[in-house]
Parts: sequence; C-alpha cells; structure tokens
Amino acid sequence: MTVNQLISEYVNQRNQQPESVNDLLDFCQQQYIRGNLHIEDYYSLFKELHEQGAVSAYQDVYM
Repeated sequence: MTVNQLISEYVNQRNQQPESVNDLLDFCQQQYIRGNLHIEDYYSLFKELHEQGAVSAYQDVYM
C-alpha cells in the first residue's frame, strides 16, 4: 500500500481529507490493529510517514 492509497482509504472511511501526516499515521496504526493492513505495509507506511514528520498520538503512552 502506498501513502496515496492510505489517503484514499482515509477519505472513504472518514468522508474528509486528513489534516496532517499525524492523522494518517494514527489511521495507519488503527488499520493495522484492526487487521486491515499487512505488517509489511504497516512498516513501510510508518517509516514513510515518520520521514515526512509524523508523530504518533500514542508515542508518549509507550515511552
């Protein structure tokens, strides 16, 4: 899955555009947890979104 595909899925499910890469990262994590995203896609998207400056809303919870 590409970031563009993730954005399309975000729009399909939420009926709005993501406001930031943080929104996309949170959505990506939710999709993975729900079993809707393969681990390979998750890691690839996670890496790419972090490179674009995304910070997880859950990051402080685990640190």
